[in-house]
Amino acid sequence: MYKALSPHAIQVRPANLQEALAYARMGGFAGLEFNPGEVADLVEAHGAEHVRQLFAAAGQHVAGWGINFDWRGSEAAWQQGLQQLPRIAQAAAAIGGTRAFTWILPSSDERPYAENWRFHVQRLAPIARVLDAQGCTFGLEFVGPKTMRAAARYPFIYRMEEMLELGAELSPRVGLLLDCWHWYTSGGTVAAIRALKPEQVVYVHVNDAPQGIAVDVQVDSVRALPGETGVIDIRSFLQALAAIGYDGPVVPEPFKKALADLPSDEARLHVVGAALDAVWEAAQLR
Repeated sequence: MYKALSPHAIQVRPANLQEALAYARMGGFAGLEFNPGEVADLVEAHGAEHVRQLFAAAGQHVAGWGINFDWRGSEAAWQQGLQQLPRIAQAAAAIGGTRAFTWILPSSDERPYAENWRFHVQRLAPIARVLDAQGCTFGLEFVGPKTMRAAARYPFIYRMEEMLELGAELSPRVGLLLDCWHWYTSGGTVAAIRALKPEQVVYVHVNDAPQGIAVDVQVDSVRALPGETGVIDIRSFLQALAAIGYDGPVVPEPFKKALADLPSDEARLHVVGAALDAVWEAAQLR
């Protein structure tokens, strides 16, 4: 495992890939989550080796990338995104960015569970096929909070086990984006993580939860820095991932509004980087 930066997740806004790589290095990270559209443009303009050298010069792993089109909305938007995806996936894979991901909402106002399952298979299976063709894995993130499930008429997938079932229906190369916040709010256990195979975990997010709030009333957009409160047992979470042999990125996603009050991007990078360093040490990771 290695510590990786997703700039937008900690409220920093680098102007381009080069600045994002400098930010990752500044914060003590070892990998960078990248904008796939920007990388595709750079690969087309300068070649994959040029982009790989940018990461190497900054001492950064190529972490991963999010599906960058609206596959949940209109069929037209989904089809348009699918047409562009081979270009994006080919460029990402050419620089070593073979971990792609998206998230699945845990409820719907339009579709009951079985219908929603069919909808997700229909929309996601073609994405998985494109990624497969380029040697990319695909991580699906389940969203755990009960407050999110209650926000719409029909509940949907919100636990690890269900998400693995959906992924298995799509492709053998589909696994999890495992976020410790959603693991905690969905009632996940350390034993369940230890029962996973390493290839079932594509990507990892870490954070913490506010103190004094029952798990069923936690709100998705109000989180804390990794290890800040101790509400989430992040030490055991990380140790379980290490035990199964997960070797990918671990990305902080704190959704902490107070980060915006810090005076600079540099300050945000150092605060989040230090929090991640502390939980790394607590989990006795190298």
